[in-house]
Amino acid sequence: MGLYLIRRFYQAFIVFLVVTLIVFFILHISGDPVQLLMPETATPDQVEAMRRSLGLDKPLMVQYGLFLKNAIQGNMGMSFYHGQPALKLVLERLPASLELVVATMFISLVLAVPIGVIAASRRGKFIDRISLLGSLVGISAPPFWIGIACILVFSVELQWLPSSGRGDWAHLILPAGSLAFYRLALFIRLIRAGMLDVLTQDFIRTARSKGLSERVVVYKHALKNTLIPFVTIAGMQMGSLLAGAVVTELVFAWPGMGRLFLQSINKMDFPVIIAWSLVTATIFLLVNLAVDIIYVWLDPRIRHER
Repeated sequence: MGLYLIRRFYQAFIVFLVVTLIVFFILHISGDPVQLLMPETATPDQVEAMRRSLGLDKPLMVQYGLFLKNAIQGNMGMSFYHGQPALKLVLERLPASLELVVATMFISLVLAVPIGVIAASRRGKFIDRISLLGSLVGISAPPFWIGIACILVFSVELQWLPSSGRGDWAHLILPAGSLAFYRLALFIRLIRAGMLDVLTQDFIRTARSKGLSERVVVYKHALKNTLIPFVTIAGMQMGSLLAGAVVTELVFAWPGMGRLFLQSINKMDFPVIIAWSLVTATIFLLVNLAVDIIYVWLDPRIRHER
């Protein structure tokens, strides 16, 4: 396991370099932030002075080298607009984004696993057809549209829940619920498909021939084997939520990293965008590492194979 972790950290370092390289160069060829920072009445000398103060007058490779040197020391640069360290701004928004991601995954997993298991155990019956129909609607509907519809129904018409901001648990229900709608539908289909495949395996027939109850066969033997491929998709969804929740955070005025990211794109605030990209990549890599560890717990044979 120790050697495996060392190898994964080495891979993570390579990923970091690739991410920084791609994001850095795409940003710097997309436009000039100085044109947005300076008023229209600024003279060419003033524009050039601003460009020199931000270090944007140097060649791209030199800028990238300076960025890597500072990034190793934990310095992602100063925000062009906020005048604060870019990494500090992103990390201040991180708890709000993680709260939204964890709530979304909790709702999705708590509901999807039992529904998927029941649908597979009662294939072709009413509850199976209802779950398939509901999951089809959930996969087809965009999360931001679900969010707007939830605001109109639960905030405007019924006035049960707040429509924006971050506060107590009531503020979390609508944004987490709208994000969970798609993932709940996806997870139900994955669990159902996996269970249907596992329930036809020989070891399931052997377990039933031993006289084990159907509950033990389904939840102890079949579900555990279904979770191995499911954990991969769930881990990827959790990582992608940090990037995919951008529009939802904007719809609900949720003060997370995604909202800051959109604002920074509109202002071409390069340091904040790069800091957001690296923080998101870090969390994604940590989630993937956790998924690999869960693999070993679910199936000890994976440890021996590696």
